[in-house]
Amino acid sequence: MSFHDREEAGERLAEALADYAERRPVVLALPRGGVVVAAGIAQALRAPLDLVLVRKIGVPFQPELAMGALVDGPEPLVVRNEDIIRLAGVTEEVFDAVRDRELEEIRRRRAAYLGERPHPGLKGRVAIVVDDGIATGATTRAALRAVRRQEPRELVLAVPVAPSSSLTELRDEADTIVCLERHEPFYAIGAYYLDFDQVSDEEVKETLARFPLEAAEEAE
Repeated sequence: MSFHDREEAGERLAEALADYAERRPVVLALPRGGVVVAAGIAQALRAPLDLVLVRKIGVPFQPELAMGALVDGPEPLVVRNEDIIRLAGVTEEVFDAVRDRELEEIRRRRAAYLGERPHPGLKGRVAIVVDDGIATGATTRAALRAVRRQEPRELVLAVPVAPSSSLTELRDEADTIVCLERHEPFYAIGAYYLDFDQVSDEEVKETLARFPLEAAEEAE
C-alpha cells in the first residue's frame, strides 16, 4: 500500500506543493474522494477550496469504462473518447442518454454540496486541481479543460497516484503535474490505499464547511 488513507495522501501532496503557499492558489477538488485529499492541501497552503463537478460518461454495459466525461458550468463541457465509443458500438442516442443522466447527477451534487456558496475567481491565479488518483484520465482531462477556460495563470494537477501512461497523455492539459507515485501496470486506485472507503455526500459538505470562501479570501 502506498497510502494509509486519503488524509495521508493529502498531507504528503501538501508537502510537495509547499512552494505554492505564497502564490495565492485556489484548490479545486473532484468529488467525492478528491475532496478529502484536497482539504489537507488547502489547509497547508491557506488556500480557498472549491469543487470541479465532473462525471464519467460510462459505456452502458461497462460503466467503469469511460466513453467521455462531463463537467459542470454555465455551458457544461463534454469530452468524448471517440475510440471507446467506436469500439463499444455506442450510438449517438445512447451516448446522449448517458450524458443527460450524468448531467442530472451533477445538478444534484451542485445543489447538495454548494448551494449558494460563491466560487473563487480563477483568472490570473494558480489553480490546483486535486483528485485521490487517476485511472484512465478521462474525468481528469475534462476537469482540466474546464478549469483552463477560466484563464488561470498556472494550472496544476496534483494527485497521489496515477498510471505513467495517463500522465503522459495529460501533460499538455496542465502546466505542471505533481504526482507522488507513478505505476505501470496500474491497478485500481483503491489498491494503493489501505483505507479507501467511499466518501459520503455529508462528508463532502462537512469538509467544505471547514473552508468558508470568505475566510480564505480575507486571509490573503
